[in-house]
Amino acid sequence: LRIMLAPRSLGRDYRTQNSLGHLAANRSPTWDVQDDVHFREINITNHVKEGSEKGDPGQFELRKVLGQGSFGKVFLVKKITGPDDGQLYAMKVLKKATLKVRDRVRTKMERDILVEVNHPFIVKLHYAFQTEGKVYLILDFLRGGDLFTRLSKEVMFTEEDVKFYLAELALALDHLHSFGIIYRDLKPENLLIDQHGYIQVTDFGFAKRVKGRTWTLCGTPEYLAPEIILSKGYNKAVDWWALGVLIYEMAAGYPPFFADQPIQIYEKIVSGKVRFPSHFSSDLKDLLRNLLQVDLTKRFGNLKNGVNDIKNHKWFSTTDWIAIYERKIEAPFLPKCRGPGDTSNFDDYEEEDIRVSQTEKCAKEFADF
Repeated sequence: LRIMLAPRSLGRDYRTQNSLGHLAANRSPTWDVQDDVHFREINITNHVKEGSEKGDPGQFELRKVLGQGSFGKVFLVKKITGPDDGQLYAMKVLKKATLKVRDRVRTKMERDILVEVNHPFIVKLHYAFQTEGKVYLILDFLRGGDLFTRLSKEVMFTEEDVKFYLAELALALDHLHSFGIIYRDLKPENLLIDQHGYIQVTDFGFAKRVKGRTWTLCGTPEYLAPEIILSKGYNKAVDWWALGVLIYEMAAGYPPFFADQPIQIYEKIVSGKVRFPSHFSSDLKDLLRNLLQVDLTKRFGNLKNGVNDIKNHKWFSTTDWIAIYERKIEAPFLPKCRGPGDTSNFDDYEEEDIRVSQTEKCAKEFADF
């Protein structure tokens, strides 16, 4: 059993900082032999934007820190060479020395997945390269911030707004699943808003290509599917469960399963009992019953019709799926942006230079990145 926690941003009462380890009781988190084999099998080469030169840190001018974690930061940068001179990007910088084995696997998997997929509602990777001490992923800069921030300000969305966002997300998940990829970390924090009000899925650190089933206990407590908690092994159906949780949270302002302690959250999830707010429409409640379905043989998205059971549901009866995919529908919300480099929709962090390490760290693990 492997345990990986995706912490939720705090700011609403039901959020928890507790580890998934509470569920495992006396079992310590481990990274099993299978993952070590998978780690050695990964073969990565540099990724370069079409028509551009091979990337390196010197081609980018630091503008601002957009986010930070325990082993890296995300910067707003401007390209200062090549055909895309002047283009703004988000630069994800990871320090090799602070990455544990599982984090290296996740970084390389994230890079591989983003190179392979191409979808209007999935963040695009433009460059991937490394120095002796750091790994760099150059991604789209989406200046609208994340959906969690907007949801925190508005508390809840109208059902029409939820339909707009969830239609995009359903299409993105279906695209990932067509490659055998499970996303495994769906939540508002991982959905970025572009300048036109459309969303893009980001942060593929927990995503995994799976044939058959996998057993890793990972994700965000409120969004875990029952089969993950029960260690039964799971497949892409967990993403459709998480989609149901997200729909509920966006429409209600809180998730369907929450409590003070993780173990209490898991008990509620496994029970499968969901209470709906009085303002939910009958069609919305029906869709959620089919997504938040403990029985995998009845869960929408996991049946023979796949995503079409969701797309053809009454709740989406007024949704033009082609127009959504082609981004022809006017978004319900346009982020306030004062210009291309506006970062007002992101938190402020202490500024610093991007320093390139002069000592070689983990060179073997990141060979040919």
